Amino acid sequence: MNFELSEEQQQVQKTVREFARTEIAPHVMEWDESQEYPREVMRKLGELGFLGAVFPPKYGGAGMGYQEYVVLIEELGRVDGSIGLSVAAHNSLCCGHIYLMGTEEQKERFLVPLARGEKIGAWGLTESEAGSDAAGTQTTAVLDGKFYVLNGAKTFTTHGRVGDICVAMAVTDSTKGHKGISAFVVEKGTPGFHSGKHENKLGMRASDTSEVVFEDCRVPVENRLGGEGEGFTGSLRVLDGGRISIAALALGMAQGALDISLRYSKQRRQFGRSISEFQAIQWKLADMATEIDSARLLTYRAAWMYDQKRRTTIESSMAKLYAGEVAVRAANDAVQIHGGYGYIKDYPAEKFYRDAKLCTIGEGTSEIQRMIIARELLKKM
Repeated sequence: MNFELSEEQQQVQKTVREFARTEIAPHVMEWDESQEYPREVMRKLGELGFLGAVFPPKYGGAGMGYQEYVVLIEELGRVDGSIGLSVAAHNSLCCGHIYLMGTEEQKERFLVPLARGEKIGAWGLTESEAGSDAAGTQTTAVLDGKFYVLNGAKTFTTHGRVGDICVAMAVTDSTKGHKGISAFVVEKGTPGFHSGKHENKLGMRASDTSEVVFEDCRVPVENRLGGEGEGFTGSLRVLDGGRISIAALALGMAQGALDISLRYSKQRRQFGRSISEFQAIQWKLADMATEIDSARLLTYRAAWMYDQKRRTTIESSMAKLYAGEVAVRAANDAVQIHGGYGYIKDYPAEKFYRDAKLCTIGEGTSEIQRMIIARELLKKM
């Protein structure tokens, strides 16, 4: 096993780290307070090839592997989880579904502008009554000649308001359960398709999360991804990759929380010396670093397996589960180390604390990850 980053991975890390330092870090709290979606920064990330990171150049992508992609998301999350989340959702979910399930014509038409960063992608699976139970989808798609007529709504959709292209799941045959769910590409401006409520979130506030609504929305048959009834199984394949990116996001935020804790512990003085000299603080820092390294190993293993075209259902869930919960613990310890200053917005600890929690909820809660891991383990018996 080789635990060192390759030369290419080191170059990605260096590029993203410098970009995050100069283009993102100065604006983090401004965007957070205003809930402003940073279009200009996303445009620049597109120019660098990061909005099509894992897709071949023939489709407008950068041709990276998932190992390089994990480095990218980790470095963004280390500075601002919101930006990391937006890049992850765009790549892994919307673009990923089109790449995995789309025809050549669909990839040329939809994936190319997405991968180039000319358009922003959204992915609609969750509904008010179908979150962890995605098979409970209520949005319908009724075939009418050369069109499907979609009716329903999706909640908690990243880029639901700002996205140009949305991949959405809808029921085409209610008698078949999850095997009756299909996937569709819906473009902004399609009559009957619009954004609904913009969510006022605890954290990740610069990443747009909104409802999307379908009201007699007519979508051409050629916009269906895969065959009828393949939407749910396609989503599961998409989530195997998506959960690796959320693990990387959590990893980045956990590392960011450790970074600021190390700096602060050396600067803050109590009883005539820096608090980094106190065993209580040292043990917190040691535990944070150890858990973060453990999460990194799980995440990089899953990314390596994904690059080898191996099934990663259990590995993706393990990485996402553990990294997400490590991020929450690291952020909590960062606030504690900062004391009263960790509770105010002048210091970054409180933002890591607010942002990190999403990683135990989005793309399958920690409870769902445990169910998946147990199910996969029991299959092997």
